Amino acid sequence: MIALIRYLSTVLLLSQRYLAPLLLFLGLVAVLTSSDSGPLTATYASVAGAMLPCSVWLTMALVGLEDRAHRSIVAVSAGGHLRVLLATAGTAAAWCLLLTATGLVLPLLSGTHAPGLADLVLGTVAQLVCAFTGMAVGLVCSRLVFRRQGHALVLALVLLLALLLGKGVSPVNIMLTRLQNAPDSASAVAPTSVQLTVAAGLLATAVAVTQAITRRKA
Repeated sequence: MIALIRYLSTVLLLSQRYLAPLLLFLGLVAVLTSSDSGPLTATYASVAGAMLPCSVWLTMALVGLEDRAHRSIVAVSAGGHLRVLLATAGTAAAWCLLLTATGLVLPLLSGTHAPGLADLVLGTVAQLVCAFTGMAVGLVCSRLVFRRQGHALVLALVLLLALLLGKGVSPVNIMLTRLQNAPDSASAVAPTSVQLTVAAGLLATAVAVTQAITRRKA
């Protein structure tokens, strides 16, 4: 599995398809947190919101690196399509972790903050909630499910809007609403961790659905 993740990361680096979601993330974080001196709870909520579309884009780009024939060859060499799909999710998660580290540091450099441990933990968990949710959307809207990427893009945009605006339904909306109203980071860590569990469940479901559709198409 580690070898597959290294392979996919190398292919992604060589393709340079990571640049667009990376630049989008950096741009959104810079705009949303520039010269910010407010509480880090709200700041990291904004950073987490920026993570959502970037993780969708990154996952869709990662899945679309190889055509169907090349992916079949990789699947045979790796021991099955499921292993390749899990490695794809693992690679996307690894890249999202790099973005998460960046999202933790940039607001501290551009604004005036005195971060505590609870702030950093909350920032990490909040970004992972959006990363896992975005990866789930990216998988079900990828080339493995949709041959026409125009349809996949429209669905991805609809799902993103639903996740951001679906009050009381979407883990992202519940988390962001709670963080905007939280008195401090320490009180928001536990509820945000619950949403992280929900987001991980969504990602696992997306992997299962994508695998089922891939098997039917094979």
